[in-house]
Amino acid sequence: MGLILSIETATPVCSVALHKDGNIIGKEDLFEDRSHSEKLAVMIKNLLDRCSKKPNDLSALAISMGPGSYTGLRIGVSTAKGICYGLNIPLIGINSLEALAWQVCQSNPYNYQLCPMFDARRMEVYTLLADHKLSIIEPTHSLVVDEESFNPHLMKSEILFFGNGMDKCRNILETHKNAYFLENIHPTASSVGDLAYKKYKNQDFVNTNSFEPFYLKDFIATIPRKLI
Repeated sequence: MGLILSIETATPVCSVALHKDGNIIGKEDLFEDRSHSEKLAVMIKNLLDRCSKKPNDLSALAISMGPGSYTGLRIGVSTAKGICYGLNIPLIGINSLEALAWQVCQSNPYNYQLCPMFDARRMEVYTLLADHKLSIIEPTHSLVVDEESFNPHLMKSEILFFGNGMDKCRNILETHKNAYFLENIHPTASSVGDLAYKKYKNQDFVNTNSFEPFYLKDFIATIPRKLI
């Protein structure tokens, strides 16, 4: 039996899911910003209890590894590594944008190309571009969106943009006849678990000791302004 616990903390959404032999048996999503450190462990316990499972029943753990929020990724990965160490189970890393693209791929009747976007600092987004079968056209990268962004692709194909970084490019690209925008698409651990099962069967695990989140860019600390 392959029982996989999945964790998604790459954005303000905190999400956990359980898959048994590739089929989801339970999930819990919390749309509450900055809740990860306080709620993640409680959500995992509640999910296991609700599905009548114990930690020792787990075969592997899948983590949404980034890119995304520095704090969210750090909390998710540290929690995942702690569970894997404690239970001596393998860790599976899933690209957070690919998991979001998979989620939308399930309902893409017009076979648009898929462009998930996460909000990065300032005017940047984290993004990738995939075809309707999730074959990668442009790998994960950071991007400051301007009028020329995606032009070579938009001239030839229809592209569906989604994710919490979408609004940074919407005003720039929405007049293009091949640009489409899908609202209210949020990352979920369910999609992470869907992608993780194939890796589990192939024993495609990461090295738990050396594994780090896929931050994509270095963290830059800022000095908070003093209140007047």
